[in-house]
Amino acid sequence: MNIVLQNLTRFGDLLQSQPAVSELAAAGNVVSLACLENFAGAAGLLADVSDVFPLPGAKFLASLDADWKLALTAVADFADTVAARTRPDCVINLTAALSARLLARRLCGEAVRGFSLDPFGYRHESNLWASFLEASSSRRELCPFNIVDVFRKTAGVGQGPGRFALGRPSAAAVEEAAALFAGAGPGDDRLVVGFQLGASAAARQWPVERFARLAARLHEKRGILAVVVGAASEKPLAARFREIFDGPCLDLSGATSLPTLAAVVARLGLLVTNDTGTLHLAAGLGVPSVALFLATAQPFDTGPYLEGCLCLEPDMACHPCSFQEACPRDHACLDAIDPEAVAEAVLAWSQDGRFPPGDYSGARAWLSARDAEGFMDLVSLSGHEATPRAVWLRCQRHVLRQFLDDAPHVSPAAPLPPLPEAERQELLRLLSQSADLLRLVEGQAGLAARSQTMKNRFLSSHNRVTALWSASPYLATLAQLWQRQAQEEAADIDGFVARIRRYEACVAAFAAILRV
Repeated sequence: MNIVLQNLTRFGDLLQSQPAVSELAAAGNVVSLACLENFAGAAGLLADVSDVFPLPGAKFLASLDADWKLALTAVADFADTVAARTRPDCVINLTAALSARLLARRLCGEAVRGFSLDPFGYRHESNLWASFLEASSSRRELCPFNIVDVFRKTAGVGQGPGRFALGRPSAAAVEEAAALFAGAGPGDDRLVVGFQLGASAAARQWPVERFARLAARLHEKRGILAVVVGAASEKPLAARFREIFDGPCLDLSGATSLPTLAAVVARLGLLVTNDTGTLHLAAGLGVPSVALFLATAQPFDTGPYLEGCLCLEPDMACHPCSFQEACPRDHACLDAIDPEAVAEAVLAWSQDGRFPPGDYSGARAWLSARDAEGFMDLVSLSGHEATPRAVWLRCQRHVLRQFLDDAPHVSPAAPLPPLPEAERQELLRLLSQSADLLRLVEGQAGLAARSQTMKNRFLSSHNRVTALWSASPYLATLAQLWQRQAQEEAADIDGFVARIRRYEACVAAFAAILRV
């Protein structure tokens, strides 16, 4: 089968498509990739891709300002070129934006997995995992799955462990990286540590002074070569780092193309980074990392898809922040994680290749590892596995995977840590209300077509479910799924009732876990 995988988002998200691409190719499919033009260099890093089609989004927007008819023609020409060269049997669209849905449908009609449009122009998702991918994007703090695994499931694969192995850097990129290291090369026993100082927003960026203190401690105890990587816009951060850190430092900020950056990262022994695309580049190249997740970033959904990496987040009740609210604490989380504690963990890792359990001052520390089903998971190193957020993420991970797979709900193999009693009782009350409302909606569904009065009652009850779940920090993602599915046409009343019963089973499964 000829497949066009479409991912019109950022550098990191594009790289995280790799496991889905590899599974599709391993099944005998020929996979081409459509991506934004400014990330075409990143697309070249992906393995198992037969062709890459860079979409000139900026050019399309510019032509739209001049003449919308010319812009429409340009998009149609792009789609025709992709279709002529690939003859796609299927498009897999991992981008929820309307423009991406339109392009996917233009390429392959109704043969689209992931995000598309129905024949009437309404939003359509091919499976519930795709709906979850979009629903969880607005409440990332509640997402219990690594986005790589969600991409895999959205693409219709994801059976067993994912394999995140980017293509090896080209000979030219390797040669260019070697030239950059010439004269600053490490000795035989010197650890090469990369530092990615920037992030997508200042609020998600560990202070440069803390990176520098970490580097100084590592150099004092172990002897390191610090390699600073990043975009040209991050040069001021690199300059500040060099002012503070007086050890050997190779500043490559703004000095590499994406292929050369990959070759540089491949030479590292360890990468210390914020939640960035470089983190996922390292994971795809098999380079271990220490990743810091600040503000809205949290490691359960955007952590590295590589076992044995250390993920750190502030040990603060307000973390992770909501995307919908401004920080009321002046971004105190930026200073929460102690660089001395990070240094001690890295020094221990440098001895035996393992990050140790223990006290990570100011941080919740997690080690990336696979679960029994092959999904990427996190294991607490700092004793935070029984905190309410971690327990609820674990509950969601168990119940939602079965719900999204449309599989029968079974109990966990071992009891999960309990929530605090007050929270457990509040959540059980909420789930009991949910069960009552869902039964009411189910009963009213068959009567809604009989009169306007019954239809109004049905819609009112349906909206009450949405409101109940939306107001809860525990069930807000379920509310998003409920709303999105309500916008899709059911085949018949039996299909609609079956959908409601699926939510009833999900609510019952949550309640059963909490009662243990």
